[in-house]
Amino acid sequence: MSSLFSAQLHPGRALGFLVLGASLHDVLTRLKAEPQRFPKLDLMYTPTDPVREPVILGLPANGLRMRFDGPEQRLRLIEVTDFTKNHIFLKPANDKERDLVRPPSTTQEGPADAAPGPTFRHIYQRFLGPTYDGEYIEDAEMYVLSYPGVAFTFPMKKKDYSASKDVVSLLPSTEIPNSMAVFSGDSWAQARDTMWTEILPSVKAFAPLAKGKDVCPDEVSLIKVHGGGKLQLFRKWTHGSFWIMLGETTPQQLVAELGPPDAIYRKNDQRMYIHKLRAASNTMARPNGNDLKRQDDLTDTDQSSHPPSDEYDSHDDEAVEDDVVANVSGECFYNYFYLGFDVLVSTPTRPSRPPPSQDSNVVPDPPFKATSPDRLVATKVILHGNVPGSYPFNRHRRCRWEISYLSASTTSDSSDAVINSETPFPEIEGRLREAWKSLYPSEAEAQQKQRGMVLNRGWGDSPGSSCELLGGWEESGGTNPGVGKGRGEDSTTTLYGFPGLVYEVLKNGWLAKHHHPDKKAPGSKIHAKKFRRVREACDCRKDVVARARYDVLYRDVRYQREAYTAEREAEREADSQHTEESGRHTEKIGRHSTGEIGRHTERAVEIALGPGTG
Repeated sequence: MSSLFSAQLHPGRALGFLVLGASLHDVLTRLKAEPQRFPKLDLMYTPTDPVREPVILGLPANGLRMRFDGPEQRLRLIEVTDFTKNHIFLKPANDKERDLVRPPSTTQEGPADAAPGPTFRHIYQRFLGPTYDGEYIEDAEMYVLSYPGVAFTFPMKKKDYSASKDVVSLLPSTEIPNSMAVFSGDSWAQARDTMWTEILPSVKAFAPLAKGKDVCPDEVSLIKVHGGGKLQLFRKWTHGSFWIMLGETTPQQLVAELGPPDAIYRKNDQRMYIHKLRAASNTMARPNGNDLKRQDDLTDTDQSSHPPSDEYDSHDDEAVEDDVVANVSGECFYNYFYLGFDVLVSTPTRPSRPPPSQDSNVVPDPPFKATSPDRLVATKVILHGNVPGSYPFNRHRRCRWEISYLSASTTSDSSDAVINSETPFPEIEGRLREAWKSLYPSEAEAQQKQRGMVLNRGWGDSPGSSCELLGGWEESGGTNPGVGKGRGEDSTTTLYGFPGLVYEVLKNGWLAKHHHPDKKAPGSKIHAKKFRRVREACDCRKDVVARARYDVLYRDVRYQREAYTAEREAEREADSQHTEESGRHTEKIGRHSTGEIGRHTERAVEIALGPGTG
């Protein structure tokens, strides 16, 4: 049984720690951290349009329901649907607390004596005081009693309502509301028209949550994607912006602008190795050995490692292992979960080409050039859509973006359309093909280079693991590596590549991720056994941070190996049961066939000899 949810009401702003304007990711993360207090979470969304329609989060055990807008996934409305499952109180300045409903005494054996909800008299006389007449909604047969930032809904039949009567005459003193709503606005009639689009104040400015000493930068509200590996990040509420130049921006600049990352992660994936070899073989020039090595090193973005495969634990581990030990503090991902994106930090690489139609004066030049090949810079940015129903849902906050060089279209029907994170992928694909068509000799070759590649996240990997396509997608040409039965349809996505961009698309046509890679990005594959030697190298160097990081990674690999082993055992047991069932079925068929043949033979003899013969 969940503990009683107790929260202070802040009209027009918050209910306890549930603050209007908070992101869906923040709220879910907080709720899931207290499973005993919030034992059940119901997430409701529109499968056909999950990024534009509102998302509803219900807490049935706590009598609460929250509504978030689709594009930004910000909390817009808080509803109390059952007053017996929570304790709501108000604390005016220089006054004592006022209970909306007096909680049941701890000496009572059950909730039988607890009030089902506040009465109209208690709300109007003591809890909030008098207010203007409310609004009657005829279709729903509801009367809405509204205060600034708070509203109560009372049931009322059509025959009982009269426009000439005031609120006190209409509502009985003992009437109990069906629900209470917390919203931003002077009244419910005014707020419902702007509820989903209003710019809410910063959550950091909310006084009860701003008492801590921790200072964090303002969140990023929008990322504009320019050509040539240049991204412009806009701050929320401050109207300021800064640039990330792939191949130029340093980790120090990232930390100065964004703050320290929520996690620093090293993970590598070589599942695209065969396509990189094919891309290298198609070039006329003889590739450099180091360049070829970097082409096949495809780096992943997750916080949890792949369960190692026994089939690929070959003799080349020692050579790769030396690279890993020598690169303990090198390339890694900066994970900004609460901002909605990841940044790969690695050695400098050449950014992707700008679009043919882009004006060079639109994007500023970087203040300096990184000349040292060993200097670490940002080489890839992954923007997460946090689409409800997708496989990695709620690992990152939703990040909104738009492609600036596609904003001005030459077509008359879509001249005002802006390609952004709420645009369905078929429309994005068409506009991108139009923007880059001059790079390809023919339409057939363009379609060949830009066809999709299926990715299944459920094949034996951790729930968040993925194979990220880095640079060279358009040169290598994506091919379908094969699709089979995974853990479910939600784990299957399709990757589509364009110069400087890779999109991960769900089956319903919406984007799960938006990648901005450099032309190439280095990395390497690490097997589970290598973490032991890496840890020893860290111990020798007295690198406490790196040692702790690899301890966590090794533990993740060990846990996943155990899970993988258990899964294989379950599959073998299922196969054994299937074989046993097949044997029983065959035996049954044999008995049935033998009996039927005997009866048919006896009947044939009887017909041939005649009844009573013998």
